[in-house]
Amino acid sequence: MTGTAVPILMYHAVAAAPNDATRALSVAPEAFAEQMALIGELGLTPLTTAGLAAHWRYRRPLPARPVLITFDDGYEGVHRHALPVLAEHGFAATLFASTGWIRGPHDTGGGLDAMLDWAQVRELADNGVEIGGHSHSHPQLDQLDDAALDAELEHSTAILTDELGTRPESFAYPYGYSSRRVRRAVREAGYTQALAVGNALARRGQGPYALRRVTVRRSTGAAEFERLLQGRSVARDFARDRALTKGYALVRRARQVCRKAIRSRV
Repeated sequence: MTGTAVPILMYHAVAAAPNDATRALSVAPEAFAEQMALIGELGLTPLTTAGLAAHWRYRRPLPARPVLITFDDGYEGVHRHALPVLAEHGFAATLFASTGWIRGPHDTGGGLDAMLDWAQVRELADNGVEIGGHSHSHPQLDQLDDAALDAELEHSTAILTDELGTRPESFAYPYGYSSRRVRRAVREAGYTQALAVGNALARRGQGPYALRRVTVRRSTGAAEFERLLQGRSVARDFARDRALTKGYALVRRARQVCRKAIRSRV
C-alpha cells in the first residue's frame, strides 16, 4: 500500500458571494456539498493530514480509497458552510490557518475576505478538523531571510498552541512555495509533515515535507472533480497551471539571487 497515490484536495474559501480577491479559489456552498456527497458515493475514506502521514511514516496499510480534504488560510465559510457538510458525512479534514488572518487578538488585518475567529477555529477542532500551521502573515516563505522565516514559523506555531491547547503537527506552505531551506526550517519548527501544491496526487516517495495537492476552485465542475478523486487526467487538467508555475519560479529565483547579492554588498 505504500505506493498508493492519494488525492489531497486543496480548498480555500467556501462562499456564496466571495469578493474579487478570493473568487477564483472559492467554491460555492452548493458545489461543496455536491462534492462531499460524491466522495461518499464513491466510497472514499477522508483522512486528516497527520493521519495520512502516520500511515506512511510507520508503513501501516491505508484505508480503502483514502482522500484528504484540506482548507487554506482560514475563511469564515469553512465554519459556516463546510463544517455542517463534513459533520453530516462524518468526514475528517484539515484546516491550515494563517494566524495573523484569524479575527481576534493576533489579527494583522491581512485577511482577504471574511475570516474565521478563534472560537470558530476551536469549534472546528472540536469536531474532528485537524488544525495545521500556515505561517502568521502568509508570505512567500522561500523569499524570506532565515531570521524572518524562523519568526514566521515560531510566532504562528506559538499562537496555535496557545489558542488550541495542542501543538500543530502539519503545515502547508503559503502559495505552495518552499525550498530545501524552508522545508528544513518547518521540520526544525516541530512539524512532522507539510503540504505543497504541485497539482498532482500525493505519494509516499515525495517525502513528508513535500506532499502534493490538487486545487479545487470555483470553475471545477462535477466531471473534473470526479476525475481528481479517481486520479484520472490530473496532468492534463493542470497542464496550464504547471507551465505558469515553472515560468514564475524562474522569475522568483532571479529575484532571490538579486536580493542575496544586494545583502552581500551591504
